[in-house]
Amino acid sequence: MMKTRHDDCEPSVAKDGSIIRELMHPAVHGNRRQSLAEAVVPVGAATMLHRHLKTEEIYHITAGTGIMVVEDEQFRVAAGDTVCITPNTPHRITNSGTIPLTILCCCSPAYSHDDTHLL
Repeated sequence: MMKTRHDDCEPSVAKDGSIIRELMHPAVHGNRRQSLAEAVVPVGAATMLHRHLKTEEIYHITAGTGIMVVEDEQFRVAAGDTVCITPNTPHRITNSGTIPLTILCCCSPAYSHDDTHLL
């Protein structure tokens, strides 16, 4: 069994500028094909426009509100919304609310800085 606790996962800054906690990642926890992280975008902040060449990413918003850009589309997101971002698709998210925007990010294959390309 592989198990982690949120408080045991140290926050760091991801390549896109979000504050991230790797909740489950093969490089740390021994799982194989995917990763799960919590990303936080502070009030008034935005991630950098980027894409992942290999990785499919699913964002599930757990708190806050934001403006999501996926390719040429722009739309509002809020707690309870889920967005799938296919490989090689430019995307970013802006916190448009009054509390930190918190996102569960599931990546398959697992998140890699090398697969994250800033645009």
